[in-house]
Amino acid sequence: MNDAQPVRPGYTVVGAGAIGGTLAFALARAGHPVTVVDTDRAHVDAIRTRGLVVARGDTRESVPVTATTPDEFTGTLDRVLLAVKAQATGTALDWIAPRLAPDGYVVSLQNGFNESLIARRLGAARTVAAFVNIFADVIEPGVVLDGGAGALVIGEPNGAPVSPRVRDLVAHLHSWGPAVASDNVEGYLWAKAGFGAMLAATALADAPMADLIDRHRPAMAALTGEIFAVSDRLGVTLEAFDAFEPHPFRQGTDPAAQNSAFDRLTAWLRTQTKDRSGIWRDLAVRHRPVEAPTHYTEVFQHAAREGLPTTLLHTVVTGLRQLEGAAQDMSESRLDELDRLAQPPAPSLPLPLPLPLDAEQAEAVRRWLDAHPEDMVADLADYTSQGSASDDLAALDTCLGWLRDWLDRRLGTPEAEETLAREEAGDILVRRYPARDTTAEDHRPVLLLGHYDTVWPTGTLDTWPFRRDGDHISGPGVFDMKAGLVQAVWALRALDSLDLPRPACTVMLNGDEETGSLASRDAIVDEAGDSRLAMVFEAAANGAIKTARKGVGLFTVTVTGTEAHAGLDPTAGASAVDELAHQILRLTDLRAPDAGTSLNVGVVEGGTRSNVTAGHAVGRIDVRVATAAEQKRLGAALAAVRPVDPRTRVEVTGGWNRPVFERTEGVAALAGLARRCAALLGHDLPEASVGGASDGNFVVARGTPVLDGIGAVGSGAHARSENTSVSGMVTRAALAATVLAALARE
Repeated sequence: MNDAQPVRPGYTVVGAGAIGGTLAFALARAGHPVTVVDTDRAHVDAIRTRGLVVARGDTRESVPVTATTPDEFTGTLDRVLLAVKAQATGTALDWIAPRLAPDGYVVSLQNGFNESLIARRLGAARTVAAFVNIFADVIEPGVVLDGGAGALVIGEPNGAPVSPRVRDLVAHLHSWGPAVASDNVEGYLWAKAGFGAMLAATALADAPMADLIDRHRPAMAALTGEIFAVSDRLGVTLEAFDAFEPHPFRQGTDPAAQNSAFDRLTAWLRTQTKDRSGIWRDLAVRHRPVEAPTHYTEVFQHAAREGLPTTLLHTVVTGLRQLEGAAQDMSESRLDELDRLAQPPAPSLPLPLPLPLDAEQAEAVRRWLDAHPEDMVADLADYTSQGSASDDLAALDTCLGWLRDWLDRRLGTPEAEETLAREEAGDILVRRYPARDTTAEDHRPVLLLGHYDTVWPTGTLDTWPFRRDGDHISGPGVFDMKAGLVQAVWALRALDSLDLPRPACTVMLNGDEETGSLASRDAIVDEAGDSRLAMVFEAAANGAIKTARKGVGLFTVTVTGTEAHAGLDPTAGASAVDELAHQILRLTDLRAPDAGTSLNVGVVEGGTRSNVTAGHAVGRIDVRVATAAEQKRLGAALAAVRPVDPRTRVEVTGGWNRPVFERTEGVAALAGLARRCAALLGHDLPEASVGGASDGNFVVARGTPVLDGIGAVGSGAHARSENTSVSGMVTRAALAATVLAALARE
């Protein structure tokens, strides 16, 4: 009698985190020799000491596996289960490629679409496709928390028939659970991209996944709808898994069927041990970059080629990037913003499909601008060399003189020009250019709005001049917002040179935007009232146009007390500093992060000496609100401030510097037009809501639609890292020109 057991094939698991650790445990427990390779030394050491541990509820179970770091590994790789983060795929393949046996293979047990990258590096014959949806987490070195049931599908790449190696692998993975073989792994991966986007969105806040998905159904449905619109265009057949049914989340689905699908999904999620996503854990616990941006690279690329919008997906990815290293900024208000973006706009501007501009004309604009990047850079270099600090009237005057001459050289003599003089701020330049070949029914001009002042003090250029390094440009004001004006001017030049139509345009430049536009606000509002719409060439938000901005309030709390000798007669006085401290604590209670309301007491001054009871104290406050309702609430609360100590007097002065910029129907319509123009140029155009204000706030409040953030692409506003790019200038100038050409025929 022979009791010898058949030798089970071995596996190497590269990346022993949640997914890799879960499957390594299952295979090892079934008797397969397993080696785990991980870069986390503490994780590897713990596995070597205690084995690989899986925790379920209050119980823990351990199995022995070989654990090593990549540097310590020796030998040849045969069957590799790749479970690293998507952004680490390339690095992992660099390590795997020289060690993989000729007949070995790599299984992509990862989130996202990684099979094509693996096949390019290793060959399709050594690539196995997989879809995995396992709820697990590494909760301490060497310990994986089992999050409950999941799904696992294995198949050959590109929809090839199920092979013997796939069947063998699935049979071995039955040691984990219900693994299956399929010739449509792609359908599962695209379905998971939709579901995963929901889970990624929940990481924008700190609450259970099921609750957030339930409370924000409009955003979640629109988010998955964007992704499934792309998969539909590619002809992918979506596959259901676990409790996620993709078809009810496609665009145009019956609302009742969609709500039923939401009910089933959220009920299932509430049965899972793991109530927050792995992305949330990366941000809040591990404090490391998330992989979601890498997951959706392929989605964005396909969407751009197909001309499909991915506004919500871009907003989610941008929000996650913002939270890297700043998990304290997680807020459900971010999901409220997604709900708002998900609402279908009811355009107040007639924007029929298709665009009144064809792809050939858009491409002509792009080609023309592609031939002039050096001219644009030279203009930006000259413009940046003009110091224009908001508080230096002489410098502002010199800069405006340069601008007037430059505009003459680039655009010719305007139809009309006005200079609106201001005594305590830079003057306002208004130039009017006539329409050409327009067929638009609305003949009012398009307002091209910008500012020429910067936050940078006079003399900054002495130590930090304009610099160009390849595609990268830096210098004071290049991002906020000198490149934006250069782009606007070259957009008009492109239309003129190509003899394409354009609407009447009014170029309006003010010199006090950075200090609140106190001297130019009324002029801007008046000009907006006579305009069809406004294009504000402020900088973009990570490439996104800005369709909502917060309102800004600047207030001062002044407290008057009674001075006395703090040592000889400590009870005789009434401390203004003490009273201000009480008021600050009360004021901070007005914050409402979930509603997008912030309140910051940024400057505190008071008293004369430490041995004198303070007779005077001042606090200066910055308030930001996302809605008119919150602006009203904060205004009423500040007006109702009363002293805690009746012996003191409290006065609140100041007011709302800028109204709320809400995403009106007109704003939404302009954003839609811009997205369609961007698609003609071959790229996607996301939109974003931001906390900073612009002169666009005044224009929207006046009732005139605004396309804001159409200026520079870059980063570092008001910081020494301020930058933009040559390629970004060309792309954004082409977008502005295309929008203007479309408006000439709308």
